[in-house]
Amino acid sequence: MSSTSTQSSNLQLTRCTSFLLPQSPTSPSFIIDTKNRSYRHQYSNMYFTRLAMLKQPVIDRASAKWKGLPGKPVFVRRVLDVVKSQLCWIIGTIYMDMPLKPNVLEDLGRDYSIPPPPPREKFHSDDDAVMLEDESGRVKLVGERLHSTRLVTGVIIAALGMETASGDFEVVDICYPELAPFKEADLSGDDNMDVDDCSSSEDEYLAVVSGLSMGDPSSGEAQVQMLVEYLTGETGGPDDQKLASQVTRLIIAGNSFSRVWTDNTDEGDENRPIQRKFGSAAQARFSTHPNVTLSAHLQDLASALPVHVLPGGDDPAGVILPQQPFPRAMFGKAAELESFRCETNPVWLRIECDSKSNSAASNGARLSTSSGQKLIRSVLVTSGQPVLDMYQYLPSPPSTHLWIACSTLKWRHLAPTAPDTLWCHPFRERDPFVLGETPDLYIVGCMPEFGTQLVGAESMDGKRSRSCRVVLVPNFSETGCLVLVNLRTLAVRCVNFIVAGMVAGGANSMEEQARDMQEG
Repeated sequence: MSSTSTQSSNLQLTRCTSFLLPQSPTSPSFIIDTKNRSYRHQYSNMYFTRLAMLKQPVIDRASAKWKGLPGKPVFVRRVLDVVKSQLCWIIGTIYMDMPLKPNVLEDLGRDYSIPPPPPREKFHSDDDAVMLEDESGRVKLVGERLHSTRLVTGVIIAALGMETASGDFEVVDICYPELAPFKEADLSGDDNMDVDDCSSSEDEYLAVVSGLSMGDPSSGEAQVQMLVEYLTGETGGPDDQKLASQVTRLIIAGNSFSRVWTDNTDEGDENRPIQRKFGSAAQARFSTHPNVTLSAHLQDLASALPVHVLPGGDDPAGVILPQQPFPRAMFGKAAELESFRCETNPVWLRIECDSKSNSAASNGARLSTSSGQKLIRSVLVTSGQPVLDMYQYLPSPPSTHLWIACSTLKWRHLAPTAPDTLWCHPFRERDPFVLGETPDLYIVGCMPEFGTQLVGAESMDGKRSRSCRVVLVPNFSETGCLVLVNLRTLAVRCVNFIVAGMVAGGANSMEEQARDMQEG
């Protein structure tokens, strides 16, 4: 998109609106209240709770899938009660035994006089072993079926097979919980469109951006300023302003700030070490300029439309998941506006489209919703840490960030690798990352590339019905990409911001990606 200053003087536009509704009982809050704010509990409680919450859905799926198979496989409730050479199926939690995975005990015991090796980008190897465990114990899974299956620690599955003479369990088939039920009524009609080519004047859009990276010397603040002016209707031609007026709210999905970087040398002399205080390894260079600049942008945005801000992995917030909301006081005058909201990461949002719009668009056709039934969308947003963590422990190709995000819906768990390799709070009585319902829209921020896909719910008879829209939102500082999601059709489109003389990685291929997805 270009920052054209030509505007129509007689263009009168009114911003579309949407409403934020209370959360449903099956979409729990990620706020850590006083009751759960304790670190005395063991993390093993989370695995037991997760297995208890997902065991019955897996039993239902496996019973329907394997009913009537030759040999009449039986369900063995404890993995240690399996009888040799008997066809059966068991349920448990996957544990990946990976020799290359970082080990805290080995790190504490290593010789610190020797520099550590550079960190690995991937931790999978041919020596990885797959284990299945429950309350009784653990059994090793083997078989050709596992070679075509990509699993991570923490996933709850049912495995069909039999125990071998060596005591391993040879797997012939695997069953997942699959998608949880949808809670909101489906009024959107056809959902086969991936990229939105034409929009109706009554369609409401949800704008999503992530990875602004304020304070990074390599990030373009001019692009952020263009983004603000576009969403507030201060730039672009008539078509751009018309589309911007249909944006009902903005979600900033993590990494609004860049990481605080350190330097081992002074600015005046590159060879002279910096002055260290209190034994610190390096002097951090920190400036309040990024926070002041971001607060000013947020004030402009929140004055025009509702804004939701999530913390991310690079932001000055707690590292463990779920990340708690930013303190509102750090955003200056923007915090005084009711339209500005600091959210947890992850967060559930229930958004109701404006009731004044009594029709919905689908591939150019108008679908009436005048029956009085309101169009409500369930939106799940995360800043991407679980997907990025799982990506390190899966082979790629064939595993991609989009495939991992879609798989978390079928696994019914947002962050299965927590707490094994992903830091999280030690919940005792519940696992908030278990999906009790499937959202209409699942947004994953801070991704290296844009992507979108429809994930369909498969019924017991094998037929696909309703789908969830999965959207990967790339880092804005690298791509200049703003993602718009049509709340009525769940169609997706990208708006790219490019400043002359600046090259944002991936920005040139964004339109080609969208065109390829449309043709496919």
